[in-house]
Amino acid sequence: MSTVVTALVVIFAAVAVFFTFVGAVGVFRLPDVYTRAHAASKADTLGAGAGLVAVALAFGTGSEALKAALLLTFIYITNPTAAHAISRAAYEDGIEPWTVEGAETDATEAGGDEG
Repeated sequence: MSTVVTALVVIFAAVAVFFTFVGAVGVFRLPDVYTRAHAASKADTLGAGAGLVAVALAFGTGSEALKAALLLTFIYITNPTAAHAISRAAYEDGIEPWTVEGAETDATEAGGDEG
């Protein structure tokens, strides 16, 4: 493996670790199921995507790279779908989205156009 490919593998692996870590922190820190599902699906999709790109680059051309590409396609389809299904089930169960107490929701109350 050449130096450039090795550097790209390390960069994509670092990006994968970063996004996966951010997703894990988001799941623990965010207040409700909707924001947690968003953090988990976005970060895990990007993290797994970058990780699979690193795998494909490390193994080069061949069946391993094809398998990584197929996994990437599968993850890009299923992660957002699963997050949507979880959020929709929570909404249908009547779970309210988290809001700040006393926050003004109307644009005119928030200093919008009085016109």
